[in-house]
Amino acid sequence: MDITRRNDDEQAARWNGPAGHAWVESQAVLDELFRPFEDLLVEAVVAEHGSQVLDVGCGTGSTTLAVARRTGARGRCVGVDVSEPMVTAARARADREGAQASFVLADAEDHAFEPASFDMVISRFGVMFFKDSVRAFANLRRAARDGAKLRFITWRAPAENPFMTTAERAAAPFMPSLPARRPDEPGQFAFADPDRVRGILEESGWTGGDLRPVDVPCVLPESELVRYFTRLGPLGLVLREADESTRERVVATVRAAFDPYVHGAEVRFTAACWTVGAQA
Repeated sequence: MDITRRNDDEQAARWNGPAGHAWVESQAVLDELFRPFEDLLVEAVVAEHGSQVLDVGCGTGSTTLAVARRTGARGRCVGVDVSEPMVTAARARADREGAQASFVLADAEDHAFEPASFDMVISRFGVMFFKDSVRAFANLRRAARDGAKLRFITWRAPAENPFMTTAERAAAPFMPSLPARRPDEPGQFAFADPDRVRGILEESGWTGGDLRPVDVPCVLPESELVRYFTRLGPLGLVLREADESTRERVVATVRAAFDPYVHGAEVRFTAACWTVGAQA
C-alpha cells in the first residue's frame, strides 16, 4: 500500500471510528471550547456578505449552523465531512433547529460539488487532514464562484501550542505506541508552515493567500479535563488499548502535567493559530 492510500485509509478510519464518536460525545464541551474561532468565521461571512457558504470539515455542525442563523432564509449553508457519526449528529442538530443548513457525508478532496455554487468557503480546523492538499483546494476552487472568498482557521506550530501536546509528552514514557507527529503529514499541525500553505493555495487556483497569526484564549471546565485527554487526540486513540494499571499511571501523570493550565474550576490556555484568507 502506498503512503497516499495509507493516509487516506487512516483518516477515514479515525474519523468514522473512535475519534469521530468521541467528538460527538464531547460535542457540547468542544463547541464551547472552540466558540471563539466559530465567532471569527461567522464575522468573516457577515463582513463578506456570504450567502452560499460551504463549511469544510464541519464536524458536528456548530459553525455551519452558526452561519445559517446569521444568513437566515436568504442563505444556503452546506457542511461537508468524512465522518458519518459527526455528520449524523450535525443533521440531527439542524433538524431540531429547523436551520437553513444541510450536511454532506463526503471527502471534500474529491466530492463532486456543483461547480461555481458557493460564494464563500470556510473551515474551522477542518482542512489539515487531506491526503493531497493541492487536489483538495483545487476541488474547492471548482465549487467556488469567481470572486468567492476562502476563510479558514488552522493551528500554528506545536512549539507555539504546548497545551495541545501536553498529554502525549507526559504519557510518552508509558505509551511507546503513541504515534509521532510528522510535519506536512495530515494532522493537526499540517498547516503550521505559512510558506507551505501559501504554496498550496497558489497551486490550487486561489489568489491573494494571506495568513495572519491569532492568539485566542480558550477555556475548558476542569471537570472535563480528564475526559478530554483520555478520549481525544493521539493519546485518546491509544489509551483505550492499555491495560488498567498502565491507564491509571498515565491518567495520573498526564493530569499532573496539566496543572500549570488549571485555575480553579477552569483550564485556560492560549491557542496559537493562523487565520487564512484567499480569493477564487
